[in-house]
Amino acid sequence: MTYTNDIEAVEALVRKHETLRKEVEKVIIGQQQVVEDVLISLFGRGHCLLIGVPGLAKTLLINTTAKALGLKYSRIQFTPDLMPSDIVGTEILDENRKFRFIQGPVFANIILADEINRTPPKTQSALLEAMQEKNVTVAGNTYQLAEPFFVLATQNPIEQEGTYPLPEAQLDRFMFNILLSYPDFKDEVSIVSETTSDKEISIDVILSADEIIYFQNLIRRIPVVDNVIQYAVKLVSKTRPGSSLAHPIADKYISWGAGPRASQYLIIGAKCHAALYGKFSPDIEDVKKVAALVLRHRIVRNYKAEADGISVDAMIEELLKN
Repeated sequence: MTYTNDIEAVEALVRKHETLRKEVEKVIIGQQQVVEDVLISLFGRGHCLLIGVPGLAKTLLINTTAKALGLKYSRIQFTPDLMPSDIVGTEILDENRKFRFIQGPVFANIILADEINRTPPKTQSALLEAMQEKNVTVAGNTYQLAEPFFVLATQNPIEQEGTYPLPEAQLDRFMFNILLSYPDFKDEVSIVSETTSDKEISIDVILSADEIIYFQNLIRRIPVVDNVIQYAVKLVSKTRPGSSLAHPIADKYISWGAGPRASQYLIIGAKCHAALYGKFSPDIEDVKKVAALVLRHRIVRNYKAEADGISVDAMIEELLKN
């Protein structure tokens, strides 16, 4: 895999992305935008949180994506009795009376953290170091995780029984927060038809681990003009109540705004969005395309917003108007 220059590499990425998207959509019906958003986060080297009621193919989407990427895949089912050692691994005393580390399921390329908010915050936090540092520490020893490394977590709506809110520090590690809605009538008819027959669908491997890492590095090399960076930083600053750049809606309805990581992810997400559509540098429209995905889990509403029925997405929509 060699390309003469980055322009040729971006053109190759466009072709690979299109093929990969079509491969995933052989199984996933009616969630085209969700598939697109997940792929942007993967090429952006970011983790992804998918939120929706049970039965919307969140787990199937992640499983299918792992197959199409040919990466080592591990699923962790989060339950109230899950312990941190069940995620990162533990040391055992072997037959020679020496401690030996047994790797947990986090030692894979793609981690499905299924129903992550059904376990208490202590266990949720076991993923923090892995998501940020790409390593885990057990009994004073640090173990490096293989690249590429993604955590794709699913979450049930917080109003459901038996759920725990994710700590803000945990949420901030996710590049995107993707909301899944019910399929429309036509798509649901197709889903029922496909899933109640004996038809088997095989998934081809489209990208290797080395190719993914190459394209991730390519995204980082894409240039961004100053006014796009300034727009992204200003947009994030507008979410911070009491600041000099705060939007009136932030002062009225937001308790806590987004931090600098949001600005970084806006630019990375914009780079990915631009590159996947054959553009060699992102513009402000690319930033707007990923704004809700980056900001919705980094903005904390105050009581007045809840009382007035103002959602975070409605606030983001208002911020993007100015």
